[in-house]
Amino acid sequence: MTTNKLHKPFSMIREFHLSDWFTLANAVCGTGALFSMLTYLQTSEVSHVYYACGMLFAALVFDVLDGRIARWQQKASGMGRELDSLADVISFGVAPAVIGYGCGMQGLYDRIVLTYFVACGVSRLARYNITAESLSEGGDKVKYFEGTPIPTSLLLVLLMTWAASQGAVRESLWFGQVVIAGFTLHPIVLLFAVSGSLMISRIRIPKL
Repeated sequence: MTTNKLHKPFSMIREFHLSDWFTLANAVCGTGALFSMLTYLQTSEVSHVYYACGMLFAALVFDVLDGRIARWQQKASGMGRELDSLADVISFGVAPAVIGYGCGMQGLYDRIVLTYFVACGVSRLARYNITAESLSEGGDKVKYFEGTPIPTSLLLVLLMTWAASQGAVRESLWFGQVVIAGFTLHPIVLLFAVSGSLMISRIRIPKL
């Protein structure tokens, strides 16, 4: 005979390690950045761009801490790795793209490039998750990254912060705009294309 095991309420949350809570804080910061940019689109108050960008740098702090805490407690898990990837998609993939959109990259070609950037980030994380074991070469730690890590998108966020401080947003975006076949492209959005392409490249970057 078999007995059914009773499932306790919130059992999944009870199984979270300390590092997992820091990973969730990363995702919360990324979500907060999205809300700030939505508010900017409604109010045009540039302070909300600063809030959004600041939240992503806070997300980076939590992203770094969760890995260190997991190694310190020696409680790394498959769930923690997946949770980390999902949080990174929000904070370092979707949120930077939305910041770019909110700052004025709203033409059809801009949207295609920003979507490509997010898709590259998602692909980069998926590839890492399935190759992490082989990249560690039998050790406990990955020796190197293939392609630039998705948090490098914060370089674009830093650029957008600077642009906002100079009033170079929306109609005043640096490098202006070009119209191709009736649709708009802001050349600065190509930096997102470069960043995304580097993420899915095979460039080997040593992990410190």
